[in-house]
Amino acid sequence: MRKIPATIVAGFLGAGKTSLIRHLLGHAAGRRIALVINEFGELGIDRELVLGCGIAGCSDADVIELANGCICCTVADDFLPTMATLLARAEPPDHIVIETSGLALPKPLVQAFAWPEVKARVTVDGVVAVIDAAAVAADRFTTDLAALARQRAADPALEHDNPLEEVFGDQLACADLVVLNKTDLLAGDALARAEATVRQRLRPGVKLVQTAHGALAPAVLLGLAAAAEDDLANRPSHHDLEDGHDHDDFESFVVARGPIDDPVGYLARLAPVIAAHDILRLKGFLAVPGKEFRHVVQAVGARLQNYFDRPWRADEERQSRLVVIGRKGLDRATIAAALQA
Repeated sequence: MRKIPATIVAGFLGAGKTSLIRHLLGHAAGRRIALVINEFGELGIDRELVLGCGIAGCSDADVIELANGCICCTVADDFLPTMATLLARAEPPDHIVIETSGLALPKPLVQAFAWPEVKARVTVDGVVAVIDAAAVAADRFTTDLAALARQRAADPALEHDNPLEEVFGDQLACADLVVLNKTDLLAGDALARAEATVRQRLRPGVKLVQTAHGALAPAVLLGLAAAAEDDLANRPSHHDLEDGHDHDDFESFVVARGPIDDPVGYLARLAPVIAAHDILRLKGFLAVPGKEFRHVVQAVGARLQNYFDRPWRADEERQSRLVVIGRKGLDRATIAAALQA
């Protein structure tokens, strides 16, 4: 019996994974694709963004959300039962796509495909790492060695720990294909430097493609035939020697508030809040009086995006809700007060 191919889509917070998957679903050409979406935090946004895109054939039953922490930490509790449910369908999917949270490590998930009950029916067609080209160009994932040297000179006992760099490095080290996304945000020289930075971290033979807005043909993403579950030894991780993995370096919380009369003005007030608290990711929906559609807010660092996606359903509360993700130690009270002002 032919194994069902599965593609793992990894990438740091805000790299454009959901945009890539929306484009894939919109150009599936009749292929039955089941989508498993994992988010870091208690409120799932990405599944709603996929279902709100209006793609024909994209049904609720084919988009499964795991919003109980990073999938790399909850394999036995969440992922394996989900796979069992998909495989038990009378008409199993042609392809399974798994969008991991922006903080997830791909390798523990690939390891789960070696479990006998999964390995007999499914193979990892490939691990795709989506990379934010503008964030790489801004050195978001690189330690400032000069600044670190100055800090260590003042405090010799200082330990170097850059969790952003570690997650970014692990996602690249496990990849079979790297998608350098958001290239429209960079000029030629800056883009070339960003690509060079990424390429020097890749394993031999790993392909890199450039794109904007996640617009990549399914023929490029699917059909890699990597069988990654049989190639774990060649996919190094910072966490290989650890007993388990957690995300104590990061945290997430939800801010709820009432309607927003002036979404443009509200977004302008968000930028300084994000900068002041070094918020890594902010996303959610706003309720705008007089508008029948949800107002989507997406922020990656200082970059803000907003648009209306779908009408509010009659059975859902028209409430503004935003997910905030950042490094551990966020001043939740101050941030919440600013977002609710």
